[in-house]
Amino acid sequence: MTRPFRFGVTLLTLDSGPVWREKCRRAEGFGYDVLLVPDHLGWPSPFPALVAAAEATERPRVGTFVLNAGFWNPSLLAREVATTDALTGGRLELGLGTGYVKAEHDGAGLPFGTPGQRVDHLAHLVQELDRLLGDPGHLPHSPQRPRPPLMIGGSGPRLLRLAARHAEIAAFTGGRQAPGRPEGTLELLPAERVAASVAAYHRHAADRAEPAELNVLVQQVLVTDDRRAAAREVAAQGVGVDADQALQVPTLLIGTPAQMAAQLRERRERYGFSYVTVLDTSMAAFAPVIEELAGS
Repeated sequence: MTRPFRFGVTLLTLDSGPVWREKCRRAEGFGYDVLLVPDHLGWPSPFPALVAAAEATERPRVGTFVLNAGFWNPSLLAREVATTDALTGGRLELGLGTGYVKAEHDGAGLPFGTPGQRVDHLAHLVQELDRLLGDPGHLPHSPQRPRPPLMIGGSGPRLLRLAARHAEIAAFTGGRQAPGRPEGTLELLPAERVAASVAAYHRHAADRAEPAELNVLVQQVLVTDDRRAAAREVAAQGVGVDADQALQVPTLLIGTPAQMAAQLRERRERYGFSYVTVLDTSMAAFAPVIEELAGS
């Protein structure tokens, strides 16, 4: 089954309430289906920002992209999720990940742990959220039952298994910590590595009654009539791929709007990516692509 496209935009900066609301209304006008907020220190606090986004708009859903699991315990997160889902009229989608920046955990006075410990905590968080939000007696009530749709983001084997068991949306970042560079600096994985992660996910999800929606985060949207020249410029930035690879990776879009729409159709066919997210720095540049793909 080919899923129709959905488009999300990750909103990164908050200047003031009026500016935030206007940005959300612009995103709605461009045709975005989901307004998303990440979970990093120094950036907007996700849940109040999502409530404001929903109040400023009518159609888009809102979501976290993604919460750092280590910042949260199950009971407090269940309260935030249920409250936000109620205040947004059942428009919330909950994205969770392990977190990858130790300095943020240090700054919050929270343990970072080993990779295995971070996955353990995320798994515990997911199980407890299912239990708490699925309890009819849980207060406050979440309008979406048994809970809002869950997205799990990541590419490690245990994360893929966890997403296959629990998530309605599996998100693939297509990146990793860049070796020898400051913490939190990501480089892009080549297309074959992303394809291997998607294939591993499908093996873990083989017995699912209903397939999950697959999401990809596009790191850059480069509008150009010369794809090859733009790919060379991207490769020169040291993002982990060469020019040939830059033309193929699903985390980059390069070309005219029509060419980018064709790339997304091909990537939906190859990888199953029907839910495409861009950063707010690319919100306007990507809007013509949404028009190209309307209804498909």
